[in-house]
Amino acid sequence: MISGANRGIGLAVARRLLKGGAKLSLGMRDEMAATSQFGDAQDIILNRYHAHDVDSAQRWVENTASTFGKIDGLVNNAGISQPAVSLMDDDETRLDEMWAVNVKGPTRLTRFAMPYLAKSGSGRVVNVASLSGKRVKNDNMGYAMTKFAVVALTHATRRQGWDQGIRATAICPSFVRTDMTSDVNRVDPNEMIQPQDLAELIHTALTLPNNAVMAEMLVNYTLEDMF
Repeated sequence: MISGANRGIGLAVARRLLKGGAKLSLGMRDEMAATSQFGDAQDIILNRYHAHDVDSAQRWVENTASTFGKIDGLVNNAGISQPAVSLMDDDETRLDEMWAVNVKGPTRLTRFAMPYLAKSGSGRVVNVASLSGKRVKNDNMGYAMTKFAVVALTHATRRQGWDQGIRATAICPSFVRTDMTSDVNRVDPNEMIQPQDLAELIHTALTLPNNAVMAEMLVNYTLEDMF
């Protein structure tokens, strides 16, 4: 299962996993728009999913399980960034929106998928977080808060599912060349992390054995003081 799979990181992950022989269940707000990306490819189902909608999350999980008979992996990729929400910003509208999509969305998907991942014996959850979930380098405190929460969700998932063979990894990249970073002008897009390279790391996180899984992957395009 991959959320936000019709473009950017999610699309790159879907293509990489399809190349590796995976069966895919893709969740997106407009599933029909994704047909042009995958055509009549076999072993793919498209599902309408909106992070705000609890019912759409549950339907997606149940449709995936009924179609394929199991769920082995979940990639929580869908996320948004709003114009900077600083500490002193008293309008909480944008913060609430990011919290709903970036945190509550993956939390409920994980919750619904956990019973199926446990049956797998080697279930995998990969959460696309951010280096903004490891340090704060600008005024967009709101976005950083949500990504710190995604890292916490990852560790909670590992703790909850460890005895059932569930392993979770937080992928924490800096700028990735996607629509989300299209307005970033201080970095050459060619110097950013490329989606297909991040997809390789996510593929790795999904396929490592139970006794050799990374809890976090910090991915940078430039020198970071923290590592």
